[in-house]
Amino acid sequence: MNKKAKIAAISILSNTSLILLKLIAGLISGSVSILSEAIHSSMDLLASIIAFFAVKISAKEPDRLHPYGHGKFENISGVLEGVLILIAAIWIIYEAILKLIHPEAISHYAYGIAVMLFSALVNTIVSSRLYKVAKETNSIALEADALHLKTDVYTSIGIALGMGLIWLTGVELFDPIFALIVAFLIIRESFVLIRKAFNPLLDARVEQNELDAIFDLIQKNLPEETSINDLRVRMNGSMYILDFVLKVPPLITVKASHQICDQLEFAIQKEYQQSDIQIHVEPKED
Repeated sequence: MNKKAKIAAISILSNTSLILLKLIAGLISGSVSILSEAIHSSMDLLASIIAFFAVKISAKEPDRLHPYGHGKFENISGVLEGVLILIAAIWIIYEAILKLIHPEAISHYAYGIAVMLFSALVNTIVSSRLYKVAKETNSIALEADALHLKTDVYTSIGIALGMGLIWLTGVELFDPIFALIVAFLIIRESFVLIRKAFNPLLDARVEQNELDAIFDLIQKNLPEETSINDLRVRMNGSMYILDFVLKVPPLITVKASHQICDQLEFAIQKEYQQSDIQIHVEPKED
């Protein structure tokens, strides 16, 4: 099992454990905001399972049907995870509105608060590890999973605060109100994630700052009397797909042009290890 699959498996285990705790706490206390967090975590669990299989499939070598590899399975995973988060948010809003119309008594505040704070602590640790591996491997699937858990941290702390306010004031409307706040935070998260995961499926170029960084890297390694233009960079899962035109002196040999291409490819792959590079050589105009 590779590094990405291992950390995805850890996310599955932690989500499963937290869902059970939140369900117990929500049923004992009668808190819709805690139950809403259990629903959110259930979606996170499903998302973690999807991410686990996505990173395993994306790691497969190119084959006859997929000569460019399987990297976009991670982007499909990211889109699915975003949709799942959106569904969870809609369900939470529905439950919170019902609770506003028909308020129910809440009890066992201390237990509910303790479970939410423990959940926030666990998700902080797991999400930080997910982000670290996602950055190292440029994995959109793991980044999506980490984003879920990061949102869980904020919502768990928010719900703990809401439970504390109910405990102090006796105003039980704080419970569905905080559930609605959680839901709108989740909706915002889902749209950010869907956009980020979906763009590479349409072969959208990378962000401008990343494109500029790659251009500067190539420029630093260009021999004298050569230049580049028409640089294009897109993502295929965690792999960078680059192509550009290399302008060389008109009388340079094919062998020398090839050596320049090799040098540029080496420099790029040293910085962007997972990259597929296509260079079109043209003579410079006099």
